[in-house]
Amino acid sequence: MAKRAALLVNLGSPDSYEVPDVKKYLREFLMDKRVIDYPWLFRFLLIEGIILNTRPAKSAEAYKSIWWDEGSPLIVLSRKLHTEVQKYAEVPVALGMRYGNPSIEDGLRELARNNPDLEEVKLVPLYPHYAMSSFETVVVKAEEVIQRHFKGLRLFVQEPFYQHPDYISALGKTLSPHLQKDYDHILFSYHGIPERHIRKSDITGSHCLSMDNCCAVDSPAHAFCYRHQVLTTTQRLVEELNLPTGKYSNSFQSRLDDKWLRPFTDKELAAFPARGIKKLIVLCPAFVSDCLETIEEIGEEGREIFMEAGGEEFTLVPCLNDQEDWCRLVAQWAEE
Repeated sequence: MAKRAALLVNLGSPDSYEVPDVKKYLREFLMDKRVIDYPWLFRFLLIEGIILNTRPAKSAEAYKSIWWDEGSPLIVLSRKLHTEVQKYAEVPVALGMRYGNPSIEDGLRELARNNPDLEEVKLVPLYPHYAMSSFETVVVKAEEVIQRHFKGLRLFVQEPFYQHPDYISALGKTLSPHLQKDYDHILFSYHGIPERHIRKSDITGSHCLSMDNCCAVDSPAHAFCYRHQVLTTTQRLVEELNLPTGKYSNSFQSRLDDKWLRPFTDKELAAFPARGIKKLIVLCPAFVSDCLETIEEIGEEGREIFMEAGGEEFTLVPCLNDQEDWCRLVAQWAEE
């Protein structure tokens, strides 16, 4: 019965690919004010009046196309990660999801039930980069649950690990085998976020997106700047693998409108063949577990866009998933 434990938290997934389950999941996800950061009434009318009347059926089809016999890939892979991390960690480890099941509260209850003397929990958000719609909302939710149900329990948070040497090394090991074959280009596709989120997270109030090279100019804002952090991840990985200049680029996927971070992944995929890029490798470093956004959006839709535009070879590199070095690193964080 340990006094210290750890909770791993990933995004989450619907319980099934049936429309009612997808609708329930989307409601929880989109009503999060750090995901759609509009006033509550406008957010409610937008989601209940428009989005949930059209999107669940389309999303359900997408989930169905990637669903495994064991369940949602993200949940299955997160459970495998959890199992492997527990093998290496000397403290109890539980798993929770920001949206859907098992919830953050479920994970904390499991730890408290199995460890009556529990005093401290290390929260490990499984997001390499800081964003209000990912890392921040996990931390805020965990704090709310502890304040409501586990008063007295101390929470410690693993900071974003976008340039941690061991994270970069693990990413490099997933990519390097694909570099042995002939290729024209590597695309690092990161999840997109609205530009307004970048500005809202700017603690200086005047740095982010105020100049073309803001991410290269030192600023306290970088500690909370998603764009700076993803570009840093790419740069560290380029240095790790000694990638040639001009053979790689960054893009942002999953946008909802044109006021999100650029360049857009789908537009880049469509334009590459005309630029002479016919053999493409795609890596999605913002995701540690393969999910709808990697398997379906990039692996299926993205591949189709690229090939129809004249591409010849499209390689999607798997996420870290339950790679041994990655699992050992997460176990290390769980114990710190």
